[in-house]
Amino acid sequence: MSDQNTAEYIISAKLRARFGNISDMTLWRWLHDPALNFPRPIVINGRRYWREDEIFAWEQSRPRKEAA
Repeated sequence: MSDQNTAEYIISAKLRARFGNISDMTLWRWLHDPALNFPRPIVINGRRYWREDEIFAWEQSRPRKEAA
């Protein structure tokens, strides 16, 4: 993990691939669902970037599904 001064950022295309190539609509729903508490992006020149440490923390906070 990186500290505050050397934060790693990922762009939306890599973020979508990280979660199994989710659609733009799925990402939009995650961003607009307050119950999910999905991290907010930083927008630079119209592109969305997320802090990798925030995405990792969000992943870790999600309940795990048990294998059937």
